[in-house]
Amino acid sequence: MLNTAYGSLQGKHVLITGGASGIGESLVEGFVAQGCTVSFLDIQTDAGQKLAQTQGDSAHFYHCDLTNINTIRSVTEELIDAHGPVAVLVNNAANDQRQALHETEVDDWDWSQHVNLRSQFFVAQAVFPSMQHLPTASIINLSSISWRIGVEDLTAYSTAKAGILGLTNSLAKEFGQQGIRVNAVEPGAIMTEKQRKLWYPTEADVAKMTERQLTPNVLVSDDVVALVLFLASDDSAGITGQSIRVDGGYR
Repeated sequence: MLNTAYGSLQGKHVLITGGASGIGESLVEGFVAQGCTVSFLDIQTDAGQKLAQTQGDSAHFYHCDLTNINTIRSVTEELIDAHGPVAVLVNNAANDQRQALHETEVDDWDWSQHVNLRSQFFVAQAVFPSMQHLPTASIINLSSISWRIGVEDLTAYSTAKAGILGLTNSLAKEFGQQGIRVNAVEPGAIMTEKQRKLWYPTEADVAKMTERQLTPNVLVSDDVVALVLFLASDDSAGITGQSIRVDGGYR
């Protein structure tokens, strides 16, 4: 449960990619609780529509394949026309599909870059024309600690997640004079439903993971949401071009 209320977020239009499940779902709920109007993109239609229904009139689901640049542009234009300029963009969408190094083909590599890295640039590009006229605005790009620690069968994904730090630094420079701050967040082993099902199915698996953290607590989506809300708010007005880990000090 998140306890901090940010008055500067009240009434702002927030765009979240990959918002139908996992960390994205918690982000949608977190921003709605702050009094925001939330537009969120995903390819999971049923989950997206269901989540939007639970949030009343404050959340709006848009089906969007982020590997299609034309679709990104048309959907972004649609949601801006409907709800006004995007004041906060959270580039959350990702897919950490595992694949052995020797089995990775060009199409596999390109798909991972398109989903995990390229989409972040083009969504930011699409919201910029309206965002630049706002008094304050914030972009938060979700990376991962995977590129720092090395994870077997995640080379393409980890490479994309490392690239997000370069993207973040570049956008912070490009957009800074327009009052737009750009930061990155690097989650560690966040125990979403998907992660528990695929990689940490037993309590022993979870315990083994937390042994590598400096703190023993199991990390959940709200741990990421808490930081994202802060970076989106005016309380973090002096922070841009940074990347912050939410990993319990994973080593």
